Amino acid sequence: MSSHDHAATTPGHPSYVRIYLVLLALLGVSLLGPTLEIPLVTLITAFGIAVVKATMVAAYFMHLNIEERYVWYILLLMLGFMLVMFAGIAPDVMLPAGQNWLHLPIEPPAPPAHP
Repeated sequence: MSSHDHAATTPGHPSYVRIYLVLLALLGVSLLGPTLEIPLVTLITAFGIAVVKATMVAAYFMHLNIEERYVWYILLLMLGFMLVMFAGIAPDVMLPAGQNWLHLPIEPPAPPAHP
């Protein structure tokens, strides 16, 4: 049996070219979605497809599909921590004004001195 026959019959080895083509197709769909100018379709294509693509990249290119199941749980736990941190920080950072905000004037830079 040649090495080519062995590679073709080895179970569980993904075709990275096929995964790449699926990711490219999903990229095309996510780029075409906003051209319909329907807000719900734009949100679904922007975020829904991004989640699918991120899951595919994590599963196949980071080889999480062959790891123990607890590795996925650790990844989801870290994503949860990130969302909690974002939810705690975003209200302070994204607002243009607040109780403790200082609006300091910005001075324009001085013109360069000519020798």
